[in-house]
Amino acid sequence: MKRCLAAVLTAVALLVLATTSGPTVSRIAYGAPLISGPFASLLAASTNLGPSRATEAQLTVTLNGPARPATLIDWASAHRLAVRWQPGENFAFVTGAADGIADAFGVPVRDYQGRQGQVFYASPRQPVVPAALRDDVTGIGRILSYLPHQMARPVFPLDVPRPGLTPPDLMTAYSATPLAEAGFTGAGQTLVFYVFDGFDQRDLDTFADLSGLPRFTPEVVGGPLGPAEGEAVMDLEIAHAIAPEARLVVINARPTIEGGGTFEKIGRMFDQAAQQYPGSVWSLSIGWGCEALVNVADVAPVRAALTNAHSRGITVFDASGDTSGLECKGGKDWSSPPGPDDIGVDTIASLPEITSVGGTTLSTDVQGRWMNEWAWIDVPMSQGSSGGVSRLFARPDYQRGIVVDRDTDHRLVPDVAAVADPFTGVQIVFGQTIKIGGGTSQAAPIWAGMAALMNQHVLSHGGKPLGDINPLLYRAAQASRLRGFHDITLGGNAVDNPGPGYDLVTGLGSPIANNLAQNLLDAQKALSVVAGFAPGGG
Repeated sequence: MKRCLAAVLTAVALLVLATTSGPTVSRIAYGAPLISGPFASLLAASTNLGPSRATEAQLTVTLNGPARPATLIDWASAHRLAVRWQPGENFAFVTGAADGIADAFGVPVRDYQGRQGQVFYASPRQPVVPAALRDDVTGIGRILSYLPHQMARPVFPLDVPRPGLTPPDLMTAYSATPLAEAGFTGAGQTLVFYVFDGFDQRDLDTFADLSGLPRFTPEVVGGPLGPAEGEAVMDLEIAHAIAPEARLVVINARPTIEGGGTFEKIGRMFDQAAQQYPGSVWSLSIGWGCEALVNVADVAPVRAALTNAHSRGITVFDASGDTSGLECKGGKDWSSPPGPDDIGVDTIASLPEITSVGGTTLSTDVQGRWMNEWAWIDVPMSQGSSGGVSRLFARPDYQRGIVVDRDTDHRLVPDVAAVADPFTGVQIVFGQTIKIGGGTSQAAPIWAGMAALMNQHVLSHGGKPLGDINPLLYRAAQASRLRGFHDITLGGNAVDNPGPGYDLVTGLGSPIANNLAQNLLDAQKALSVVAGFAPGGG
């Protein structure tokens, strides 16, 4: 039934694409191109307050190399602007009053008030590289100080037919029990979670006691956390269920969305965490906006920070999203009839340097052993595993050779998957009540916890930190001694259906952790002979 329904939704979505789709940016006869799609929808749903009065505005530019951008600095100074640049970086930030940026780049910059009361500056047009900078500047980001965002909060069903997966069930379902029995329980590993909300220590204590696990207290970085809304609690409890001896760290990511410069702030936050926690595993369940709202230049600081993290042996997982492949829906910020502009992927989760995690519905026997798994979709709730094709990023080398009908040249997401359906999810404690977790925000910490065990296994057998794990995962999927993934071929989302091998809903599949740990070690050894590859690096 789910497969048939997903097929119908897929047909409708593809018909809409075939009949009404157009370019995200349409060029007018003069000046800078006018931005359409979700970006235009955001501005149209907001109140135009007139020319911006912002005294501190900025936009990102990418450079043709890491040398000091002297020409850009001189040009900016002549236009009453400044440049913020770090030695060795191939991007910079042009800053100044909004009217100065408007004059320099020949675009209007206005103030807007959004539906949620937020006031921000933006330009409805995409700046182009001025003629004087064409030898030094390769791209220019959007002028936008507000980015629609969301914490991928857990989905708690009102009624469930079973009590949810216990920690032993979860370990059994994904074949991680042999790793634990061999002594790989997270000792020496650090798991880092980026969150908007907080947690109640009493929930963590109750969960540990009910699960027969040692009590734990996470480290908190970045000031006081907000009220507990379920996400941080679910992340921490699931990770502790898988890797009970790992060190758990919570980083307050809310400052990244306060004011403009979100991607610069994310990059700085990642750099600080990479320096403080080398060799760690990160889990993110935050949506920092659909790709259609930004361009490649905007995310340059984040990509640079992730490359730096990889060089320190860090592995990063991010939830693909819970909107069933429609990550560009307006939500609270704008509304419009369903159409092709809704189809898209999350900006951060689609970065080639991220391991994007999709969601599944999991079936086990009474002992918790894996029986079947299919792509998660809940049509009545308009929820399901997100995935799709990036609009911004070229197909990374590790995905070369993968064939999908919709595209041949761009990054595909997700990379992997795990249980996300709240009717088959993991038992947690929130508000001193046993609940069943759900959403891809559950799947991401599952993979992070499993990666901590696999990392420990690899290190104990002479390997190096997994670091940038995507090349290893795809190599392990292509040629390994052992079956490392449950290949998911049933279910679907609103845009795509899964099939044999890689697909745009569940990626390579869910983990068979004990086998995958051995396959990753083998893949690491094989790739280490390739010129220029350093296991654990980028």
